[in-house]
Amino acid sequence: MNRFIKRLTGAAAALCLAIFAAVGYYGEVLPDSYCVSERGLPNMGGFLSMSAKSGAVEASADAFGAVEQATIKLFGIIPIKDAEVTVADAPVLIPGGSPVGIKLLTDGVVVVSTQEVAGLGAPAGDAGIKAGDCILSANGELLSSSDRLARIIMNSHGEPITMTVRRDGKEFDTTVTPIFSEGEGTFKAGLWIKDSSAGVGTMTFIDPESGTFGALGHPISDADTQSILPLGSGEIVDVTITGCDKGSEGCPGELFGTFLSGLAAGNIMKNCEQGIFGRINYTNGCVSAMPIAFRTEVETGPATILTTVSGSAPEEYSVSIEKLSLSDSARTKNLVIKVTDPRLLSLTGGIVQGMSGSPIIQNGKIVGAVTHVFVSDPTMGYGIFIENMLEACEGMD
Repeated sequence: MNRFIKRLTGAAAALCLAIFAAVGYYGEVLPDSYCVSERGLPNMGGFLSMSAKSGAVEASADAFGAVEQATIKLFGIIPIKDAEVTVADAPVLIPGGSPVGIKLLTDGVVVVSTQEVAGLGAPAGDAGIKAGDCILSANGELLSSSDRLARIIMNSHGEPITMTVRRDGKEFDTTVTPIFSEGEGTFKAGLWIKDSSAGVGTMTFIDPESGTFGALGHPISDADTQSILPLGSGEIVDVTITGCDKGSEGCPGELFGTFLSGLAAGNIMKNCEQGIFGRINYTNGCVSAMPIAFRTEVETGPATILTTVSGSAPEEYSVSIEKLSLSDSARTKNLVIKVTDPRLLSLTGGIVQGMSGSPIIQNGKIVGAVTHVFVSDPTMGYGIFIENMLEACEGMD
């Protein structure tokens, strides 16, 4: 009997600890405010629920802008945190799905790696420069290309060069003393650098009122350092998809495209965690605009994506939203989706590189965009809430 009581007490203690841990975790990661397009509290899903705090409505129940104070609960019983629910008019956007060519020039030059020069030393590394850093200027000259920095180093005659470097949003100055490489017959600083990026992605949306566009749902990053490339300038151009490498387990597939012209379809003004954003110059086609779904209105279950796997005209394919995450810390990997459309599976094997940004549609609303493929299973991937993309491009100049 005593052993049974001890086991029961231990199990109860473990359960209490688990509940306290869950309350602490959700209290930390869940947002403090939510938007809905119709009167009522959002469906939190899973073990979470939301209930109104009596008498806390701050505006007319029929008016947009009504704010209701609510409490998020675990199992509908245990309070986690208070939150505000606002009835908001959902933005109306033109869904994308068409391919875009992306050209980006960095702000300064990005360090891919540092190395030794002829076994005599590593000038850049010794100066504290690391992979992922951005070199903004050399001897007071602002840098706009890798070639220009290479020429400054070659012409230094081994004299120290003062470089201004940006790392994690902070700038500092350092001095690099180039070393003469007998094998190459010139002065070197032991730097591998890049100043541009180009590729193919998918348009997510265009705002018909402001002309703002959003694409990709993830940043343009350096493939070696995984750091977000600092935007100097950039543009999108029209593309036609000419081929596809099908995805398979352990080997992500890829779309191939040809840039149709040098005429920019839009200018990139922001490259951030939630995608690339800018102003569109012109649009092709006459796709009807549709409202977005706020993140609390997205449901698990059937949905579709708009994407282009041949030519330049998007088609609609069926998918299933398998999982949702409302966590504030999950700014890009909010959805887990699975491709269910036999046509798309036969053409691409599922999600492939180049489909990033393909809008996800559910119940006549834009709910998000495809962002990543699961390397272990190309039929599945991540998506971002469209609400998070719109928040990222707010206040864009």
